[in-house]
Amino acid sequence: MLKLEDIHTYYGNIQALKGVSLQITEGEIVTLIGANGAGKTTTLMSICGLVPPRSGQVIFNGESIADASPNKIVAQGICQVPEGRRIFPHLSVVENLDMGAFLRDDKDDIKADLDYVMELFPILAQRRNQAGDTLSGGEQQMLAISRALMARPRLLLLDEPSLGLAPLVIKRIFEIIKKINEEQNTTIFLVEQNANLALKVAHRGYVMENGRVTITDSAENLLANEEVRKAYLGI
Repeated sequence: MLKLEDIHTYYGNIQALKGVSLQITEGEIVTLIGANGAGKTTTLMSICGLVPPRSGQVIFNGESIADASPNKIVAQGICQVPEGRRIFPHLSVVENLDMGAFLRDDKDDIKADLDYVMELFPILAQRRNQAGDTLSGGEQQMLAISRALMARPRLLLLDEPSLGLAPLVIKRIFEIIKKINEEQNTTIFLVEQNANLALKVAHRGYVMENGRVTITDSAENLLANEEVRKAYLGI
């Protein structure tokens, strides 16, 4: 479904990605793990067109999107849940969800998807008329994921969904990630510092260091990899 081929991405004169290549097959959960500053978020930004790569190819369903605008990329079926959630703080829960469906005009299906995300996260149904900035951090993360789902993505990009959340909330978020993948057949690319949790829900994983992919393997093998265990799992 998605292929990155020799991606080089810069912020001004600073090179953040140095020849990144990876691929994601439809229906997978793939995780990208690594230390802070390794280039994980930049990888997502390069896919989404927010920080276009200077060279290399981003291919989605056989078509190059490296030069496409972010809104065109969303329209093709890629949607990102950014680090830090970035909901619309002064809009209500329902208004935030409506913004997720901004590019759609299939009203009946939008209503069905709204019902679905309210079932996924019942607390959002209870808070439906509250402003986004009155929600807890965990509720805001649930809203950010739900807003992305309202775009009906074929590929969902998740950037640090566990960041700053309580352990019980993190457990629930990861259960939902797996459920979305299984029930909706949504392909998921997960960037996450909690490598242990990420590898437990993923099918495959990539390890990134200093803007380069250094290891790729099944999630099961990465969990057992001594180098990964010492560097990222604290074992």
